[in-house]
Amino acid sequence: MGHLSRRAFTLAALSTLATAQGAAAAAGHRPRAAAEMRGVWLATVSNRDWPSRPGLTAAAQRAELTAHLDRAARDRLNTVVFQVRPTADALWPSPYEPWSEYLAGTQGKSPGWDPLGTAVREAHARGLELHAWFNPYRIANHTDLGRLAASHPARRHPDWVVPYGGKLYYNPGLPEVRAFVQRAMLDAVARYPVDAVHFDDYFYPYPVAGQTFDDDDAYDRYGGDFPSRADWRRDNIDRLVRETAAGIRRVRPGTRFGISPFGVWRNASTDPLGSDTQAGVQTYDDLHADTRRWVREHWIDYIVPQLYWHIGFAAADYAKLVDWWAAVAKGTRTRLYIGEALYKAGAAGQPSAWQDPAELSRHLTFAARYPQVRGHVFFAAKDVAADPIGAMSRVITDHYGRSAKPPR
Repeated sequence: MGHLSRRAFTLAALSTLATAQGAAAAAGHRPRAAAEMRGVWLATVSNRDWPSRPGLTAAAQRAELTAHLDRAARDRLNTVVFQVRPTADALWPSPYEPWSEYLAGTQGKSPGWDPLGTAVREAHARGLELHAWFNPYRIANHTDLGRLAASHPARRHPDWVVPYGGKLYYNPGLPEVRAFVQRAMLDAVARYPVDAVHFDDYFYPYPVAGQTFDDDDAYDRYGGDFPSRADWRRDNIDRLVRETAAGIRRVRPGTRFGISPFGVWRNASTDPLGSDTQAGVQTYDDLHADTRRWVREHWIDYIVPQLYWHIGFAAADYAKLVDWWAAVAKGTRTRLYIGEALYKAGAAGQPSAWQDPAELSRHLTFAARYPQVRGHVFFAAKDVAADPIGAMSRVITDHYGRSAKPPR
């Protein structure tokens, strides 16, 4: 097609689109914006967002869940990232792991209904995508194996478990652990038409001063081919990511795989490829998660770096990090969305920037300069609902005047 004919085709297409949008408006339908991610995390760990407390009736839990979905749809969001395996447990009838204690109040006790199955069905009925959010290695927010359900795999395999920082974790260095957590997570993918599998930022745990993550035995057994323990640990996480991606393709082709890491891969002072930041945590070095590589090599379908800082923050400037991540994603097939700290808006103790209802809206305005940024995900659902200083309302007014489908 020559240049002139392409231009004529484009003008005709734009005219047709304008006519269609005008007809939609005349019919009382709001025209759609371009495809973009408009997501919200719905956290269940420690009953952060849902259920409001453990032990509610099935009907009350269901009503609270659908209220969150209704709110997302009303705010013209299009994706709910629902935490379904917060602590090596399950929010569906899993043959591998016990029911989550955040439902009935006792780990292993059935809540009397199927939250994940209901969430998928009800989200889709509202035109929302449902991304199933799994935490791969966290077992418990305490160190007492005896408090876990009697059937818990961690009690049957105490050699899989590492206590650290007042919590219990599965050891990522054991191949049998990696295989097990994948089976447990992929069971949900096999059962339900989830739109994506989602990991958060917990791989190896965040560092705790004065404590050592004791994986000596596993390193002695499996780490011999690596120049350092850190390289071996990164390889363990790389394997989890690659194997999970392959498992998703095998179990339910077309289901996407996304990860939302801590927002700083490495500081430029550590690595010239890193960002212009002075962050106290670097995912590559501290969590042993090579998030940049996952994007560049397209091991995952999307990434949502948690850029939970304001514009101009000295140690980790939101604007500088958006610029860095956009450059990382440029030329790849990995979609870039930005994780937004809605929970900081109006919160006591936060800097003055977060007391301004317009800060979050400014984030979206700034990120729109970068074609690689295809949307945003907000932490988290409780804060979307409460919106204490109107920061989310400002985002909706300024940026979400039209509905939009998520990118495919």
